[in-house]
Amino acid sequence: MPSTKTRAALAAVGYGALAATDSYLAGRHTKGARRARFLTKPLLMPALATAFASATEGRTDVLRRGTLAAQALSWGGDLALLGKNERAFLTGVGSFAGAHAAYIGGFASATRRPMRLDGQGLKAAAGMWLTTAPVMALAAGRKSPALRGPVAGYATLLASMFASSTLVGRDMSPTARRSIVAGTSLFLLSDTLLATQEFLLTEKRPRLETAVMATYTAGQALIAAGAAGAAKA
Repeated sequence: MPSTKTRAALAAVGYGALAATDSYLAGRHTKGARRARFLTKPLLMPALATAFASATEGRTDVLRRGTLAAQALSWGGDLALLGKNERAFLTGVGSFAGAHAAYIGGFASATRRPMRLDGQGLKAAAGMWLTTAPVMALAAGRKSPALRGPVAGYATLLASMFASSTLVGRDMSPTARRSIVAGTSLFLLSDTLLATQEFLLTEKRPRLETAVMATYTAGQALIAAGAAGAAKA
């Protein structure tokens, strides 16, 4: 039976290999690549969750629980978005919205007390929301009126998740804090690229689809790494 450290390392290597493979396949519009993604994409979050759970074994804090819940909900979103119809898209949006809520809860538990607002981080989140949420909601509404509300709500929750990550406590390792914020930034970028692909472009761009998955998987990995290192003051 491998030690928890070995198990965490093996799962992390597996996640990295899966992330690179799936990002490559996302930009390949062939039947073979699409079939292969039904294997690689569903394995992403279980591999990351295994690495994270092993690296944080013995911890019972809210940040750990929130991160594991977010990874589970992200797995549900990954599965849903393998579908190509509106129902699958809305299911994916709902699952990832739950993931962001779980991350917010985890980050809030690690917020420095008394709370000192990070003006720079909050301004960045507000600016991102103002420049993307209304445009994406309107564009989604043109594609299907049923998408307008969910996309607007999701964009708000996504910006809130990023903002909450900038408030994590000063008693946390500086490396962990930077990793978490870098991860939420990449997650935000990934979803912005995805929305651009879905609602603003008239045809699929393979390189953009690869970029969506590359930034998403890197973002999830950085959040997990930061949350795993949170206890190392």
